[in-house]
Amino acid sequence: MKVTIDIGNTTIAIGLSKTGENIDKIYRINTEKNKSSDEYTLILNGFINECEEAIISSVVPELNEVFRDYFLNRFALEVLFVGTGVKTGIKINSDNPKEVGADLIGNSVAATSLYGETCLIIDLGTATTFSYIENKILKGVVIATGLTTSKNALVSQTSLLPQVELQAPKKVLGTNSVDCIKSGLVFGHASMIDGLIKRIKEETNHPDLKVIITGGHAKIIFPYCQEELIKDEALILKGLLLILKKNKR
Repeated sequence: MKVTIDIGNTTIAIGLSKTGENIDKIYRINTEKNKSSDEYTLILNGFINECEEAIISSVVPELNEVFRDYFLNRFALEVLFVGTGVKTGIKINSDNPKEVGADLIGNSVAATSLYGETCLIIDLGTATTFSYIENKILKGVVIATGLTTSKNALVSQTSLLPQVELQAPKKVLGTNSVDCIKSGLVFGHASMIDGLIKRIKEETNHPDLKVIITGGHAKIIFPYCQEELIKDEALILKGLLLILKKNKR
């Protein structure tokens, strides 16, 4: 069994692969920085019964040691963290390559292997990111406020607006506070995505650019985008599996 884990600011995705070729099962848990090692051990034991190899991408350094110790103590296994020195096959065109998140790298490896060496990846998580890859070179990124982050900021800063579920209302123009907020969040986010895709296609001179949408909120926004998109909610876990192959130890 091979285990791939993506530790994000909001959720942690755990992918299990029996053969190392495909992700067979996916589990998601909430990211809680203050949770103890013992608490995470109890949770992970419920998902992971065996492990020969493990790889982690993390943007939450506070949890790295917790997960490293888990695999070391339970399986006597040194887990591979995506970072400096790890082979990925992706070149990074950045003023400071070390600032590029492991999640962006994992997504890039999967997308260029599965969908094309030149593509655009939209990842809807705590932030919504747009990563443009050309011939396996990460050329540039856009970072926008994520869907839940937008909702929490709006509600926390306004005394009279209620909490709402992240789902689309029946029509764009709302007639009550809940539907008005839902419309702004869901349709507004979808329109932002459509608009940035068009701008990126124009700037890169790639009118037929393949666009892949992924992340925890992809299923919410995907139906309301007008641009042609490929939805792959397991993209980063597939990328981690490919990176694991490139770094056989």
